[in-house]
Amino acid sequence: MERVAKFLQDAGTYYLATVEGDQPRVRPFGTAHVFEGKLYIQTGKVKSVSRQIHANPKVEVCAFKDGEWLRIAGELAEDDRREARQSMLDAYPSLQNMYAADDGNTEVFYFKNATATFSSFTHAPEEIKF
Repeated sequence: MERVAKFLQDAGTYYLATVEGDQPRVRPFGTAHVFEGKLYIQTGKVKSVSRQIHANPKVEVCAFKDGEWLRIAGELAEDDRREARQSMLDAYPSLQNMYAADDGNTEVFYFKNATATFSSFTHAPEEIKF
């Protein structure tokens, strides 16, 4: 999973897909942080992506860098502990201009039942489950 997190961090931007009703929704994200052995992402509770994840926690992520792409299929579970939120904000200090661990808006999710697939045109796909 560390390799997955590093790829997302190095890519800088990845795309998170959710579902709203029967409509797929995709948007850029930039947070990927390992806390207590789990891969976390962050968003705000006021955003539609938060409502979509709570309604259907099955998501996919796609990132691309240096001729290789990564897809992650899995479920997101909210971690409502202050420690988890603060750990994310400590890892991404630039977020502290918009978010705080106790602001009632900051929300972190971790992946569970996830399969990450590394692919390229030059090698066979490689899967990592976590």
